[in-house]
Amino acid sequence: MRGYFAIGSERISKPMNLGALMRTANAFGASFVFSINAEHRLRAAYQADTSKTAGQVPYYQWDNVDEMQLPRGCQMVGIEHLANTLAEREEKIDVLVNNAGVAWGAKLEDFPEHGWDKVMDVNVKGVFFLTQKLMPLLRKSASADNPARVINIASIDGMHTSPMSGFAYGTSKAAVIHLTRFMGAHLAGEHILCNGIAPGPFPTYMLSTGVGFKGETEGVDWQKIGDQNPSGRVGQPSDIAGLAMFLSSKASNYITGHTVPCDGGIVSSS
Repeated sequence: MRGYFAIGSERISKPMNLGALMRTANAFGASFVFSINAEHRLRAAYQADTSKTAGQVPYYQWDNVDEMQLPRGCQMVGIEHLANTLAEREEKIDVLVNNAGVAWGAKLEDFPEHGWDKVMDVNVKGVFFLTQKLMPLLRKSASADNPARVINIASIDGMHTSPMSGFAYGTSKAAVIHLTRFMGAHLAGEHILCNGIAPGPFPTYMLSTGVGFKGETEGVDWQKIGDQNPSGRVGQPSDIAGLAMFLSSKASNYITGHTVPCDGGIVSSS
C-alpha cells in the first residue's frame, strides 16, 4: 500500500483509535493520513501514542466546518474545497476511507427535519460526493494488479435494528451499505474496489452518549457493554485498523461491494 487517505470522525479520532490507525498505516508504508477533525484531537492522538511511530505519518488538517464558517452538516462547497486542496498537493489517492458520521436521537413523534437532514447529509451525501470529487485521484492510482480502494464506514445499525440507533442513523448506515454495493459494481471495471466496514460497539463518544456515559470514554464501565456482546467485550482500535488494512491490501484484490461487520458476533447472533 503506497498511500492511505482517511477522512476522520470520532470513531477513529478518539486519541487511542487514531494512534492505532497511524501506527498500522505507518507499518504498511502509508504516505499520509488525513483527518478533518480539529487540530487538538490530532495532537492528543500523537501524545497518547507511545510507540513514537504515529508521528512519522504526516497528515493534512483542515476542518471544513470551522474554516469555511458553514453550519454543521455536509456542504458541497466544503467537499469541493477539500477535493481541490488534495488535488493541488497529491498526485493520486490509493485508499479513501469515508469515515465521517453523526447521529441524532429523538422519538418518532419528536424527530426534527433538521436532525434528519444533518444525519443523511453527513452519513450518505458526504460519502457519495466526496468519492465522486476524488475519482480523478483514485483513477490515477488504479491498476489491474493493484486497484485503488474506497472503504465506507457503515455500522451494524444498518444491518439490524437497535434501540440506541435512532431512526435516521440506522437508516443512513443501511443506505451506506447499499451505496457500497452500487459503487463496488460500477467501479470494478475501473480497478477501483469499494467495500465497507460495519463496526459494532466501540468505546467512542457517540456510543458513550447513547448508553448513559455522558460522552465519557475513559473511566467508565465499558465491560458492562461488553457483557452484552457474544464476544464478551467491546471493540479495540486494532480491530478496526486491522480490517481496514486488509481491505487496503492485495489480500482483498478480488473483493468488492461487500460490507464486513466488525462487531464481536452481534449481527450473526441477532
